[in-house]
Amino acid sequence: MTEKTIIVTEKHSFILRFLHWNNVIFLGLMIWSGVLIYWAHQAYIKIPKEIAHDFKIEYSLARGMGWHFFIMWPFALNGLAYVLYLGFSGQWRMLIPLKNGFKDAFLVAMHDFRLVKTPPPIIGKYNAAQRIAYCGAILMSIGMLITGLAIYKPVQLGWLTYLCGGYEAARFEHFILTVGLVVFIFIHVLHVMKAGWNNFRGMIAGYEIEKE
Repeated sequence: MTEKTIIVTEKHSFILRFLHWNNVIFLGLMIWSGVLIYWAHQAYIKIPKEIAHDFKIEYSLARGMGWHFFIMWPFALNGLAYVLYLGFSGQWRMLIPLKNGFKDAFLVAMHDFRLVKTPPPIIGKYNAAQRIAYCGAILMSIGMLITGLAIYKPVQLGWLTYLCGGYEAARFEHFILTVGLVVFIFIHVLHVMKAGWNNFRGMIAGYEIEKE
């Protein structure tokens, strides 16, 4: 019987993992506190009061705003540190979509749905769909901060509110971007579950174990 060789492969650096898990905490708190604010003033979609009562999130405008504006700063600083790290370490090259990226991302999706047998080759850490998704998440996060500031300080940052199309437009854009990030998180979690424990361990311990 041939013995299999165990190969330990470095996957993610400590700094990347530290910033990633910080982002999980901060973004989670931002979405939670944003829900508290939204439920107090349902501007776009009316939610049944029974649901708000069952989840105990009704009449929490002050608490939601307090948490939202407090967490906004560490969320922004952590995101800035993440972008700077990607820039100085050169890892941004692994996230930028390549030529034919959208076509390859479509093929990746078809492979995930078992409609295509062979997925396109992976160049670097991430496939074409992941590159587009991660870049999109970064851009949506930046957009959330910009529109959030436009809502938070519409007088002091009037020029920013104007660039966003006005206060109401900035609030709607902030809402849509948040929904986009929630969709990204949902798909991301499904992908992690599909990839299995070895992939998840890479983001916790920084390495993956493979048997040759």
